[in-house]
Amino acid sequence: MFTNIFNNAKAIIKGGKKYPKIDGIVTFRETKNGVILTAKIYNLPQSKDKCTGRFFGFHIHEGNSCSGNLNDEFANSKSHLNSTNCPHPFHIGDLPPLVENNGYCYMRVLINKFKIKDILGKAIIIHDSADDFTSQPSGNSGNKIACGIIEK
Repeated sequence: MFTNIFNNAKAIIKGGKKYPKIDGIVTFRETKNGVILTAKIYNLPQSKDKCTGRFFGFHIHEGNSCSGNLNDEFANSKSHLNSTNCPHPFHIGDLPPLVENNGYCYMRVLINKFKIKDILGKAIIIHDSADDFTSQPSGNSGNKIACGIIEK
């Protein structure tokens, strides 16, 4: 599986006001079989129940900013990236959920829904609840708690 070193991108993730300690990096590496997305996220809110962890909605949004307003500090990230007009959870921006493990998450997945050129400059968002994979238009995954912009 050879990669083109010029077809790589990353997003530095930073938490918002409610969870300012969230930080991490999401990298994207284009291969002939799709894009390998790797997420390393630290300081996620933890489950209080020892028998469960937390799932977090994780999506690429169509906006190109992590700014916002009083009601939604990441409002300018806009909605899920959906240039193909597919229903949720089949938007280009719909990603597998993050699974928290003692406040940390590591995920690596191969995705063939987009190329890196399709997502450059877009916001990537972590939501405070699990995506239900059903509700339209975005899976009822709760408030946006962290954001980063995908760049070369």
